[in-house]
Amino acid sequence: MVIVLGFNGFSRGAGLFARHYRATGIDRHMLFGHDSGAALVVDGRLAAAVEQERLNREKKTSAFPLDAIRWVLDEAGLALGDVDAFAFSWRFSDEVLNAMIAEIADGDGTADQKFGRLKRLTSIYEGMFSRAAVLGDFEEHTGFRIEPERLRTVPHHIAHLMCGYGISGGGDTAFLISDGRAEWLSAIMGEIRGGQVRVFDDASIDSRHSLAMLFGVITRYLGFTPNNDEYKVMGLGGYAEPAGTPPGNPFLEHVLELREGGTYRIPYHPRAVRAYYELFDRIFGTGPEGREDFALRVRVARAAQEMVEVATAHQVAALRARSDLPRLVFEGGLALNCVNNTKLLEESGYDEVEVSYGASDPGVAIGAAFSVAHEAGDALVPPVSPYLGPEYGDAAIEAALERYAGRVRSRVLDDVAAETAALLEEKVVVGWYQGRTEYGPRALGNRSILANPRFADIKDIINTRIKHREPFRPFAPIVLEDIAPDVFVMGKKRTSPYMTFVFPVQPAHVDAIPGAAHVDGTSRIQTVTREGNPLMAELLAAFTARTGVPCLINTSFNVAGEPIVNAPEEAIACFLNTEMDYLVLGRRLVTKA
Repeated sequence: MVIVLGFNGFSRGAGLFARHYRATGIDRHMLFGHDSGAALVVDGRLAAAVEQERLNREKKTSAFPLDAIRWVLDEAGLALGDVDAFAFSWRFSDEVLNAMIAEIADGDGTADQKFGRLKRLTSIYEGMFSRAAVLGDFEEHTGFRIEPERLRTVPHHIAHLMCGYGISGGGDTAFLISDGRAEWLSAIMGEIRGGQVRVFDDASIDSRHSLAMLFGVITRYLGFTPNNDEYKVMGLGGYAEPAGTPPGNPFLEHVLELREGGTYRIPYHPRAVRAYYELFDRIFGTGPEGREDFALRVRVARAAQEMVEVATAHQVAALRARSDLPRLVFEGGLALNCVNNTKLLEESGYDEVEVSYGASDPGVAIGAAFSVAHEAGDALVPPVSPYLGPEYGDAAIEAALERYAGRVRSRVLDDVAAETAALLEEKVVVGWYQGRTEYGPRALGNRSILANPRFADIKDIINTRIKHREPFRPFAPIVLEDIAPDVFVMGKKRTSPYMTFVFPVQPAHVDAIPGAAHVDGTSRIQTVTREGNPLMAELLAAFTARTGVPCLINTSFNVAGEPIVNAPEEAIACFLNTEMDYLVLGRRLVTKA
């Protein structure tokens, strides 16, 4: 049996990037190690995992994951001394560092400017990237000294790959990994055959031509937070006419250059924000004063979405030509673009496209641990539930309610599913807090806000009164897997358990669930089985039996800018600080005093 602790996060990352690269304010997420977390794999089985943000309450934190490490070990009844290997989700090898140094040496600027960049790289390397820095960081925070041979560094893209590979059940598969940047590259492709990973190196994209970083600059241009709000751009693009408004795509004409072999080039460095803003203003015929115009923002967002679709389709076509495997694992931050995922599935020729609940950087802690276990010869054990984090029992819930005595009232429900379904018949918003915390950026039915989708204005109610976010944002439906194809046009998919694909609503159900459909008639669905989440499946069955409505709105239990709630106290605080109508906290129905 091999016990592997996977982790991601740099304690000094935020300070170093703020000092050297001004990564603060709107750019505060543009650094290495964000979405820190920890995962424990025992004998090939993912035993526990939690994101550090759920415990320190700092969204997308890059902090050293001390709380997460402590929790996963406590959950398994283990100590640091029991761990056989410590898997860190970054590897800054000599090859990587040589490439980074060469980029500086070959780049524009004077000798003094280049030496300044080298000094910054040296500071970052010594403070974060070197093995000595990783070992020192771990010992400083935990008091435990890892024997150097027990620290296994895993290339960031391979950690992404092994997260998706393990969660999807392993087996032979082609893969595409695309994110902002790993150590040096921004995208890789290849295949896993017979358990052996083969990267097609000539098709890799270096970070100077990062599609995801360009999408982040567009996100910033539209007034959102880069490396955080890209999904808002995807949603905003849905307001455009299907062919774009007006015809033509300035990004495809002036920015993205497709090349042979599935590669592409982007003419400006992704950090050159000012140059990009000037370019975008020119090609879209606007200026700083016109960037707030909704029609322009929709046009830019739709063009950006189409650019992502064209670039990834170009990569996947090249991958299909080199690998005859019928299945694709797609991971990395760009794989959270669920509109693109569905098009890849339906148009690429693959029988299956798999995108996990850990596709973005929360998943690399899992993937690093899976990678080391796989190399050690352990078979990765499917299925891998997303419900991997802390669970709080009746005693903890009672204690939390006692702390809020005078502000809330509560009673024990005789039948949690049936009585919650009865509440949801009306135009109400219900906080739903059950079982173990989900892993990843989506609420998957245990830390959720629920509502009845038959009310067309329920989206406005949740956006303005609960979530405090932009009014154009859509909401996702949660539906029983066995009836999902009757409600949504699922194409090749029969299951979508992680909200990573979108599907058109079947014509017969369009009028029944207006609150769960985007303006373009699609929904980013989560399918649920009785085996995977028995209580949620029971609630859905009871709700449908009472109302004839086949799904519920499911959005994450938080407000804008905050992590999804974890502990009962956080659920109660969120409930009290919003206009939620009810909170179902375990077996307790909570109302405001």
